[in-house]
Amino acid sequence: MPLQHTDTVRVLDTIADTALMQLVYVSSLSLKGRLSSSIFVDLERHARVYNTERGITGILCYGNGHFLQCIEGEKAKVLALQQRIFSDERHKNIKVLLLQAIDQRRFVDWRMRSLFLERWLWSPDTKQQASQLAVFLPFKPYDWEPERTQQFLQVIKKFDNPPHIKAARLTYSALASKFRHIIAPHQAFLLIQGCLAILLVIAIILVYFQL
Repeated sequence: MPLQHTDTVRVLDTIADTALMQLVYVSSLSLKGRLSSSIFVDLERHARVYNTERGITGILCYGNGHFLQCIEGEKAKVLALQQRIFSDERHKNIKVLLLQAIDQRRFVDWRMRSLFLERWLWSPDTKQQASQLAVFLPFKPYDWEPERTQQFLQVIKKFDNPPHIKAARLTYSALASKFRHIIAPHQAFLLIQGCLAILLVIAIILVYFQL
């Protein structure tokens, strides 16, 4: 199960400040995040500069309204980044899935790579490699055990080609998420109103032909 706060504190106490550490957390897109059509571009731009300067590596995954991020680096620097990330109001319901000291980095690219677990956003190169991801889709990482989280990281580490996604598609994805968030609570109302509108049109047509 995801680590609780007491478990997280206990693990952190066993890791030296200068040791390499890996932190994996999951969160959900908040209303503020859904209303930001440029959220993905902004995250990548800011992460590239901040993480490179501080020796942070890892990967950021998004799918089905959820984020999963793996952060690797010295303990003190990872925790400083964690505070920045966890206070970001564009996501919510943050849970730590994995927290551990590591001997070497799993992701050695100094850029913070991004992986979008939405099939329609994948590049052709990504689709060729994506068969291994089928067991993790639809993307619902909140209840992943540490072993499953490790398996997921191992699979995406082997991707030869990171997905190349057009910024416009990311905008459409955020906009679609926004509309789903607004419409979902009112589905029943909209369905009833739609049916009534159809019946009204039919009634008008019948009256017109009877005149």
